[in-house]
Amino acid sequence: MQKDFSKGSIFLSLTEFAIPVFFAMFLQSLYGAVDLMVVGHFALSEDVASVSTGAMVLQSITSLITGLSTAVTVILSRRIGEGEKNALSESIGAFLSFFVLLSLALTLILFFSRGFISHLMQVPEEALLGAEDYMGICSFGMLAISLYNLIGALFRGIGDSLSPLFTVLVATFINIGLDFLFVGPLNMGAKGAALATVIAQASSVLFSILLLRRKTGRVRFSFMSLIPNWRVYLRIVKIGGPLALSDVLVSISFLFLMSIANSLGVIASAGVGVAEKICAFIMLLPSSFMQSMTAFVAQNEGAGHPERSMKGLKIAILMSLFMGSILFYISFFHGDILTGIFTRDEEVVSSGADYLKAYGIDTLLTSFLFCFAGYFTGKGKTLFVMANGLMGAFLVRVPLAYLFSRFDGMTLFMLGCSVPISTVFQISLCLIYLLITYRKDKRISMHSEDSSRVLAK
Repeated sequence: MQKDFSKGSIFLSLTEFAIPVFFAMFLQSLYGAVDLMVVGHFALSEDVASVSTGAMVLQSITSLITGLSTAVTVILSRRIGEGEKNALSESIGAFLSFFVLLSLALTLILFFSRGFISHLMQVPEEALLGAEDYMGICSFGMLAISLYNLIGALFRGIGDSLSPLFTVLVATFINIGLDFLFVGPLNMGAKGAALATVIAQASSVLFSILLLRRKTGRVRFSFMSLIPNWRVYLRIVKIGGPLALSDVLVSISFLFLMSIANSLGVIASAGVGVAEKICAFIMLLPSSFMQSMTAFVAQNEGAGHPERSMKGLKIAILMSLFMGSILFYISFFHGDILTGIFTRDEEVVSSGADYLKAYGIDTLLTSFLFCFAGYFTGKGKTLFVMANGLMGAFLVRVPLAYLFSRFDGMTLFMLGCSVPISTVFQISLCLIYLLITYRKDKRISMHSEDSSRVLAK
């Protein structure tokens, strides 16, 4: 079933698409957060530090897969917007072989470099072995993560954001059950949390494949289509490569913040790790609008309706900002309640809440930034999205974090403030680029209208 974004109410189109995306990402973040939550209540603070650090590293690698899978959404949405009804059947084999090869490479890289990464991240000595175990086990889940993101991108590409919700729901229930079993009665600590995550992801992929076949009907597919298709591969890399590179490097900038927290000891490390898990939930709303804008804009650009894309951007920002205001209040003024969900250690709760205040400010700002990113991605301007993310990360966020770390009496709130400051910088760049692209689209539209009048005469 394919959804047409080029017609009808923009508000309803974005809302109907964004709500399932939000809940799917919520559940995906939940089954990742459950690892930390269960460890925080059944294990020690060093186990919390192990899982939080390992999970952040895993998230950085997953961001590479997510960035490349976004290209799949853009490619399918554009082809459907151009009227190619068999786009999914014709491309699925090439998409699948690309992500299988990618996952195998990532498995080898993460498994053999986990020790080096742990030392680079300045993981506290007490948490070092646990972090390596967590990353080692999760490295064998790269295939499941890759296929899950690919199938989700295929669904979004054809305008279906509801099906990925059901697939991640399966993973959530399995992961929660296994977390309580492995970390609780079996007392496996960080190893148990990692094992539960991998099994849940693999189960979700199997369910996703069954659901994809049922939802899309008889998709034509043969093993011959798995032969490397370099033309499709290059297109994935051309569109998704900048996004993937940007996401990875931006994630690395947050790992730098985590390494600073790690150097302050187990309490600060655990506090920031807990806060980052909560931040993953806080950023779900703007992220859901970003993904909605990507599919919405890509279809409308393919159908030749750039003015509808601009209207969609304005509506998405207003909707995201309204929800962001609520999240700001909760995270800034009641962060201790949120961090208390993940751990019983009062010191960890306090340090996490202090860091979380900075992200409260960022919830207002990302309402703009993420919608801009989705808009430009849908238009195929992924090089700008990459450049914007990298400049925000390495010209502002990382230098500021390092500068703040040199101050005597630095607080985690001060460290976290490097994030919203960099977001302000990125929004400024987006506004400048938006004005440039808007004027260019307007000139092209006026030229097309003039040409049509000439032909009519």
